[in-house]
Amino acid sequence: MATSVLLQANISYVESLLQRPTINKLSQLNKNRWNMAFQVIYCSRAFFGPRKRKVSPKPSHTLLAIDVENQQPTYFPSVDLATLTHLVKEKELNNLLKFEGVEGIASSVKTDLNRGITADPEDIQRRQEAFGENTFRKPPAKSFFHFVYEAFKDPTILILLVCAGLSLGFGMKEDGPKEGWYDGGSIFVAVFLVISVSAISNFRQSRQFDKLSKVSNNIQVEVVRNGRRQFISVFEVVVGDVVCLKIGDQVPADGLFIDGHSLTVDESSMTGESDYVQVGRTENPFLFSGTKVADGYARMLVTSVGMNTTWGQMMSTISIDSDELTPLQERLNKLTSSIGKVGLLVAFLVLVVLLIRYFTGNTKDGNGNIEFRGGETKVDDVINAVVGIVAAAVTIIVVAIPEGLPLAVTLTLAYSMKRMMADQAMVRKLSACETMGSATIICTDKTGTLTMNKMKVTKFWVGQESMEEISYTSISASFLQLIHQGVGLNTTGSVYKPASGSEFEFSGSPTEKAILSFAVLKLDMDFEELKQSYTLLKVEAFNSEKKRSGILMKKNLDSTIHVHWKGAAEMILAMCSNFYDSNGDKKILDGTERKKFNQLIQGMAASSLRCIAFAQKEVSLDEKPHQKIEDESLTLLGLVGLKDPCRPGAKKAVEDCQYAGVNIKMITGDNVFTARAIATECGILKPNQDNNIGEVVEGEQFRNYTHEERMEKVDKIRVMARSSPFDKLLMVQCLKQKGHVVAVTGDGTNDAPALKEADIGLSMGIQGTEVAKESSDIVILDDNFASVATVLSWGRCVYNNIQKFIQFQLTVNVAALTINFVAAVSAGEVPLTAVQLLWVNLIMDTLGALALATEKPTKELMEKKPVGRSEPLITNIMWRNLIAQSFYQIIVLLTLQFKGEEIFGVNERVKDTLIFNTFVLCQVFNEFNARKPEKKNIFEGIHKNKLFVGIIGVTIVLQVVMVEFLKKFADTERLNWGQWGACIGLASVSWPIGFLVKYIPVPEKPFFSFFNWQNLKFMYKR
Repeated sequence: MATSVLLQANISYVESLLQRPTINKLSQLNKNRWNMAFQVIYCSRAFFGPRKRKVSPKPSHTLLAIDVENQQPTYFPSVDLATLTHLVKEKELNNLLKFEGVEGIASSVKTDLNRGITADPEDIQRRQEAFGENTFRKPPAKSFFHFVYEAFKDPTILILLVCAGLSLGFGMKEDGPKEGWYDGGSIFVAVFLVISVSAISNFRQSRQFDKLSKVSNNIQVEVVRNGRRQFISVFEVVVGDVVCLKIGDQVPADGLFIDGHSLTVDESSMTGESDYVQVGRTENPFLFSGTKVADGYARMLVTSVGMNTTWGQMMSTISIDSDELTPLQERLNKLTSSIGKVGLLVAFLVLVVLLIRYFTGNTKDGNGNIEFRGGETKVDDVINAVVGIVAAAVTIIVVAIPEGLPLAVTLTLAYSMKRMMADQAMVRKLSACETMGSATIICTDKTGTLTMNKMKVTKFWVGQESMEEISYTSISASFLQLIHQGVGLNTTGSVYKPASGSEFEFSGSPTEKAILSFAVLKLDMDFEELKQSYTLLKVEAFNSEKKRSGILMKKNLDSTIHVHWKGAAEMILAMCSNFYDSNGDKKILDGTERKKFNQLIQGMAASSLRCIAFAQKEVSLDEKPHQKIEDESLTLLGLVGLKDPCRPGAKKAVEDCQYAGVNIKMITGDNVFTARAIATECGILKPNQDNNIGEVVEGEQFRNYTHEERMEKVDKIRVMARSSPFDKLLMVQCLKQKGHVVAVTGDGTNDAPALKEADIGLSMGIQGTEVAKESSDIVILDDNFASVATVLSWGRCVYNNIQKFIQFQLTVNVAALTINFVAAVSAGEVPLTAVQLLWVNLIMDTLGALALATEKPTKELMEKKPVGRSEPLITNIMWRNLIAQSFYQIIVLLTLQFKGEEIFGVNERVKDTLIFNTFVLCQVFNEFNARKPEKKNIFEGIHKNKLFVGIIGVTIVLQVVMVEFLKKFADTERLNWGQWGACIGLASVSWPIGFLVKYIPVPEKPFFSFFNWQNLKFMYKR
């Protein structure tokens, strides 16, 4: 009660304070605090106000309204979500100053700019509740019914449904509901099965794309939490996080620049402007989610995440298009269209012939009576007969149109994408799956791809003396201090020592981590003391073109200024005019000494070591702010040699690719001696191979060739050393001009042009920047060249599986069309009913695609030469196989059609069942032939493909059910054991025919090129 009295006594005074004009002079931080106090006081008045003891006969109700819009939980009382969001979005520099800069914002969101947030679960949860999570709402995924609706839009399906409806109506009217529904109902069921299978396949593919997009969007971000640099998922970033940015990174959220050097950002994804934007502490400290770091490095404070950023709002309106058509799918769509036109023509001719025969009285019913008799036949009977004829013609179109081709491509791509993910390769663009199978050249990086990217300093040279570990203590303190400066200050890495006293943790690139660990553990460098004792005035960040990094720094104690450079040994050596010897004495670097150093560098490089040199110079502070750091007349401090061992499986993967007819070219930034040593170790170069044939070149040398010289020599080059990203791009362009299908690996931002130019861009998942990943088609998740070889085998497998299915599908198409057309013209009837043809369609399209499109890569695939750009999709071998099988099936089925009743002594219904059963079983046996288009042993490896065996089993079981148990539904008659044996025997002849025709040689020249059929060119051009 005393508290209530006290609060009420001071309310008036507080209110007057809040309304004073001087409040405008208060900082935004204090205003927020006063507003919070004001709300608390008013709440207190409401709860602790005077209460009357006498109860009123009419209760009075008091409504307390408090405006809590944008009110944050009391954990962040001094700042709200709207203020933070608006601050960066609108680039409100003045408001930032009112908050006392980035330090004031950091204080408001309870962040230590040096140590980051505490990152305990409660802290993270409070931040997510107050400011949101770093995710964005996605448009709703397409439901299963969407794909059902898409399947219904097929014109042939709609016509069949109309025919089924008419047949159902007339049948029930004529024969009653109990018996009359069979014809129409069976078509409905068959159409339902076709639609269901199509919708399920497309729905599953859509879901798989959604899963892949989640994986590809799950970027790893480096943050500082509790004083420790660590990687977390981009979805786990919260407001208040301190994020470390470097070249090639994508900015994970909106935020403010804390510190860094030479930070340049590409905002084209947000603004559409191609010019890079400089970001700094004073003029433009604002960073936006979704933009890319083009140069420099920095730390940023996150102020807005997820849907509170412009990027989040933009991404929530964009849905990933999983309907992307690959080049192979486009070609197959054209093939489908052409075959469909042939089927349409055949169906039309069948329709015309059957109608003419019906209306001229040349058709009889099951009892042998003429079906149409002028004015005697009922209208219902005429309409029913016409509907049946139309349904038969439409069904021929359904069978003729090989819609299974696109489905087979979809299935094999989806299957291969899933398996490639398990094999450490994430497909970003579908077309890459099939194109990779045609690759003739792979241009690969060295570091991390052929090597393990686990650097370790194994050599340390001061002057021309190799310093062994036992002699590190003999280095003078003043000279050691210069080494510490060069290592600890000229770096983008960091060192973290846990308070518990456990081992040091090093962060940064593998090279940076190796050098830092060497300096800390062997040379007793104190990283934190260095940072406090010196101030960086200017930084020139490392990139793959310059191959060096430099700093201008001031010693806080005496204000002396030093320049430090670090980078590729021969480049740093060229910048030096002096060097320190092992005693720490400065000496002149004359021609003789320079030659000795070059020999020293070459010797380390020949031992597969990466050579890094350090140099420094004391300068006066008369440099202008935008002037370059001095890089002449430096003094060489020392050299380090870093060992990066080859990956254990790299040599075998290279040999596998070479055995498959794919040339491997190594493009690296290392010097020519290191490059040659690693290339020899990995099997790209042969040991003791002479370089007279120009297999090893330097980037500058290749760049300076004339265009004619480049085109002449590019095929011979196996190793390009000291290359820039431009050299890599130039090589890719030359190779493509020579007709090669080129795959390129890359991990840096500057590799993006080459990755885009290549037919297949392969980025590295671990060391690769976000810019490189976005420019690539496939991400190699483990950065391993063995995974590149696996992608190659999967690419060939995709292409090969599609060819298998095309051979199988076209065999059925040719046989079905020919049989129905000949029977309709000669006998006036179609031997296969609508339901039976739809069942055949289901077997060959869906089950056939599943069986043949999910074969795994085999060793013989890597024994073939690359397919190349101009190879035909339907090869001469395929034509040979499908013509032989189609011809056999047509002969057998037409014989059964015209002589079946006599041969087997059966009635017409049993004969039609024999034709149907033999036709289906022929396709089952032919599926085995399609597995191995070239090999005589079609059963090789069949036990490994359980799905194929399972589908064959399911098909046979369903066929037995169709024939023996669904008589009225399928319009069949039961067959005895002898008849089943005859059907199986006739169908099994497909195997010996398939075996024998493989002895027939085929010309290398494409089959249709003999006729020069222009309209089939699309089947050959890739």
